[in-house]
Amino acid sequence: MQNKLINETSPYLLQHAHNPVEWYPWGEEALQKAKEEDKPILVSIGYSACHWCHVMERESFENEQIAQIMNQHLVCIKVDREERPDVDAIYMDALQAMGLRGGWPLNVFLMPDAKPFYGGTYFPPRNWANLVESIANAFKNDREKLQKSAEGFTQNMLVKESDKYRMSVEDTLSFSEEELTTIFNRLHQDFDFEKGGMNRSPKFPMPSIWKFLIRYYSITNDKRAYQHLIHTLNRVALGGIYDTIGGGWTRYSTDEDWKVPHFEKMLYDNGQLISLYAEAYALTKSEGNPDNFYAAKVTETIEWLEREMMSKEGGFYSALDADSEGEEGKFYIWKKEEIIAALGEDAGPFIETFDFTEAGNWEHGNNVVHLEERDFMENGWPLTAEIKQKLFDFRAKRVRPGLDDKILCSWNGLMLKGLVDAYRYLDNQKFLDLALKNAHFIKDCMSIKVMNEDGSEARGLWHNYKNGKANIVAYLEDYASVIDAYLALYQVTFDEVWLHEAEMLAIYTVANFYDDEDEFFYFTDSQGEELIARKKEIFDNVIPASNSIMATNLYNLGLILGRNDFIQISNLMIGKMKRIVLTDPQWVTQWACLATQHTKPTAEVAMVGKEITKIRKQIDEVLILNKVFVGTTNTSNLPLLQNRVTKDAQTTIFVCFDKTCQLPTTEVEKAVELLQGVN
Repeated sequence: MQNKLINETSPYLLQHAHNPVEWYPWGEEALQKAKEEDKPILVSIGYSACHWCHVMERESFENEQIAQIMNQHLVCIKVDREERPDVDAIYMDALQAMGLRGGWPLNVFLMPDAKPFYGGTYFPPRNWANLVESIANAFKNDREKLQKSAEGFTQNMLVKESDKYRMSVEDTLSFSEEELTTIFNRLHQDFDFEKGGMNRSPKFPMPSIWKFLIRYYSITNDKRAYQHLIHTLNRVALGGIYDTIGGGWTRYSTDEDWKVPHFEKMLYDNGQLISLYAEAYALTKSEGNPDNFYAAKVTETIEWLEREMMSKEGGFYSALDADSEGEEGKFYIWKKEEIIAALGEDAGPFIETFDFTEAGNWEHGNNVVHLEERDFMENGWPLTAEIKQKLFDFRAKRVRPGLDDKILCSWNGLMLKGLVDAYRYLDNQKFLDLALKNAHFIKDCMSIKVMNEDGSEARGLWHNYKNGKANIVAYLEDYASVIDAYLALYQVTFDEVWLHEAEMLAIYTVANFYDDEDEFFYFTDSQGEELIARKKEIFDNVIPASNSIMATNLYNLGLILGRNDFIQISNLMIGKMKRIVLTDPQWVTQWACLATQHTKPTAEVAMVGKEITKIRKQIDEVLILNKVFVGTTNTSNLPLLQNRVTKDAQTTIFVCFDKTCQLPTTEVEKAVELLQGVN
């Protein structure tokens, strides 16, 4: 038994290829079938590492009786949300407009013209079968009412973001220190001071919130920010959400203690958390007390990524499943007797330290590896390399979770940025080697030559890659994250190839994604598939919004390249967001990070000479985030490097603010003084 998904490359779609449901992939064939047969459409959206997606498949989509009901009344479309975030965004928005809570699996019912009228998430099998019958009955007997609802939900999606959120460009683009404190104080109201993170459950890692705290503290020296940051990062690294045995973070904590994770490991979380912990390590180092525990988490996570998540070509896979052998977390949890079997005479201290019991420190006799912060602060990290290796070897004999081996451009961009930040602040050459391998993979396998309207060559991207193939044109998230990563890579290697690539991608993005009227970027390419709505991603979540990353890119790229057109677009974007950033910052913290670059002038650090890499490392010994680097060993056409020459044949540093430069120096200490004088 097989359906129309059998020729897809997505692991998630292939998991459903032998369901008795007559699934179609998203595309013209299914949409046309719905029109010809005059049937409502079911769009069922999920992803490979989603636990409840698997549950609903087992209970309903593998059930022949339920499948028969679905096939009789519906045209059924299965979507991998990671491959088609554009489709997911539209129908998630529709579900929320219906007043329903979003999540995955996402099941939305559409009229034959693809406009949504009802939806939900997970349904038990009996409820699901009844719902499908009810949908069929309503479509037959109350079609006019359904169509009216569908038109209303669709019109809601067509409202421009500027109108929906009452945005207008602020007269004052800059953000004062007092305004940054206003942003922090509003975030502060929702902090969980006891357990770290935000005051909610379940708890997701929110890297952009914590990166804002680093930037805010570096400007204001507000100790409240530093204390909450360190408390949160300790809890997130010590809790069960971090895989102590194998490295890497899982997607979120099901409780408020960061103890029991939802066990799937996503590439996008780990890329961002590597960046965050590398920055946090640099911050503690600047404070005179480098936290090697943070450095260890970065290193362990990169080792896991290289070992389990990197393809031979250099791309990173998307995710590890939460489930193995049909049970969530089975690969990661422990029975007390397993610890005794693995560790022998060393088991006693381990069991006591990590609070393992026969009944389990979680449920059903299962234990998760976690440590309370107070124990860590009093006694240090208790797990020796030898004991950890024994547990790793014991665990390796288990049935492994499923691997989602599709490669996504946007998530690889986030991971590339993480590797660059890890190299930048931990100075481990291996991290740079991995970053370069990944960057060349993106450039060689996920890039495509395209033409601008004037006939000049431009650079575009693919969104996905698997088995040597890419077939989905990139979204704004792909361009935003890759440009960000290339910019970071240039600033540690000073290889202008990466800067040139970033500029070409930015030119293409402005030409094909930017809405001149709304002054934000669409999520989809103007040359891509036309859907019922063309959305914009404005608000930051577990991944920052593609618009906030893009606004930051254009600002920094504009400074490095001397492109005022890029800076002007960025300024319009942050200007329109200013009211929301000041009044409701929790979901716009990447925008708030950009705001910190408008509090004091961004430093332009230009270096000329043979030792530019060495000097860059020395300057980065002090965490000064509001700066851009440019450098050349000889000459360069970059505006910030033109007419720059060495002084007395020594590598020379030029520190500039707002296109006004200080006297050149060959002394790193003097350059840092100049940077700290403004920042």
